[in-house]
Amino acid sequence: MARADGRLTHELNPQDKGPQDACGVFGVWAPGEDVAKLAYFGLYALQHRGQESAGIAASNGRQILVFRDMGLVSQVFDEASLETLQGHIAVGHCRYSTTGGSTWENAQPTLGPTYDGTVALGHNGNLTNTADLRDMVAERQAAGTGPAGPISTNDTSLVTALLAGDADTTLTQSALDLFPKLRGAYSLVFMDENTLYAARDPQGVRPLVLGRLERGWVVASESAALDIVGASMVREVEPGEMIAIDEDGLRTYQFAPKKRAGCVFEYVYLARPDTTINGEVVHSARVEMGRHLAREHPVDADLVIPTPESGTPAAVGYAEESGIPFGQGLVKNAYVGRTFIQPSQTIRQLGIRLKLNPLKEMIAGKRLVVVDDSIVRGNTQRAVVRMLREAGAAEIHVRISSPPIKWPCFYGIDFASRAELIANGLENDDICASLGADTLGYISIDGMIESTRQERRQLCTACFTGEYPIDLPAEDRLGKNLLELPF
Repeated sequence: MARADGRLTHELNPQDKGPQDACGVFGVWAPGEDVAKLAYFGLYALQHRGQESAGIAASNGRQILVFRDMGLVSQVFDEASLETLQGHIAVGHCRYSTTGGSTWENAQPTLGPTYDGTVALGHNGNLTNTADLRDMVAERQAAGTGPAGPISTNDTSLVTALLAGDADTTLTQSALDLFPKLRGAYSLVFMDENTLYAARDPQGVRPLVLGRLERGWVVASESAALDIVGASMVREVEPGEMIAIDEDGLRTYQFAPKKRAGCVFEYVYLARPDTTINGEVVHSARVEMGRHLAREHPVDADLVIPTPESGTPAAVGYAEESGIPFGQGLVKNAYVGRTFIQPSQTIRQLGIRLKLNPLKEMIAGKRLVVVDDSIVRGNTQRAVVRMLREAGAAEIHVRISSPPIKWPCFYGIDFASRAELIANGLENDDICASLGADTLGYISIDGMIESTRQERRQLCTACFTGEYPIDLPAEDRLGKNLLELPF
């Protein structure tokens, strides 16, 4: 394993927010079905994975049409736009940017030419050798065999361009030649006019699953999306595997040896609680993390409350293990999500109150255990502690169902830069004082991993340990805005 040093900062987005995943992908091959609407509902189930833009591409066997725009899935599509996407294959995508800015040009699926048709591609993850891929595209352009003119500034567009291949190479063969050259995390769903494809990096960092419809197949980032569209779970797409589906059936190719290192943070926060990853239901793992927390960091208290919604399963586990009653001390506004209307200065100063408000009658005079999934900069927890104090809490004991985050992620999660991570350089007591809490307890790495029921060697824990399972390039060949710089 590679270990990052202090020079790797990889600053992504300085806004005050928690960890954000890169994207959600969905693909369907189903002759006779309304594939665009299946993709729409599949993306709806995956909305938590990306809220900046959304898109769907569909093929009728002769041509591929794509519709994409900025915003939530429900904002981008309506009946009229979905009606234009006719066919038997569809690929869908909802995006959170990690390489390339949040712009319409970077929305997916991307569309590119091949020698005998078109390819549409959606990507969940983040590539670490983007600069090398950019150089490969530039070489092809110089030789007259690459795409003409500039391409959009994300790693997905580079992959799309490199899949063009040459006159003697099929899309299948171009993909099998290209994917071993990619480094980083990638779960890909793509298609040409007649075939649906799915592929996953050799480490299987991001989830990707295969499902069966009565008259077709589905691939998706999470098993919960299969449930929404009525598909039965078949299996995961294996690390280093590519699947192709067309009228001749399903074919599978192992383009690289498995080196499984699934992201442990999918279990902690990213995935939906009703999703299954590598045989484990995410909700069960989170409840078990709460039980471990209670054993590792017990406290005398009157009430266990979660920071909704992400802290709820662990709070349930903490309450069950400790015997302290569980309660809802904070109310979340379900309608606060991505918005294009910026708040006024007065509203901005209220900060977290846009999303959370305390139930004073539950809190006043109580000794509280407040359970959350993670601390990044600490701003959210600091605001929550302040609200609870103002609501009359007697004591506030913060418990976190993941270890301290000390390192940036290069595989598809938008954390803060290393300098901004509150756990980098501060001891536990200092963080506790910064939050204004009475006590602070993080789950141990061993407790977190044991809760997932996965083998430690098959998990990526880089954001907690600094041990990166995929080697990183030099600092000047990393960064969100790398492709926006001149070649």
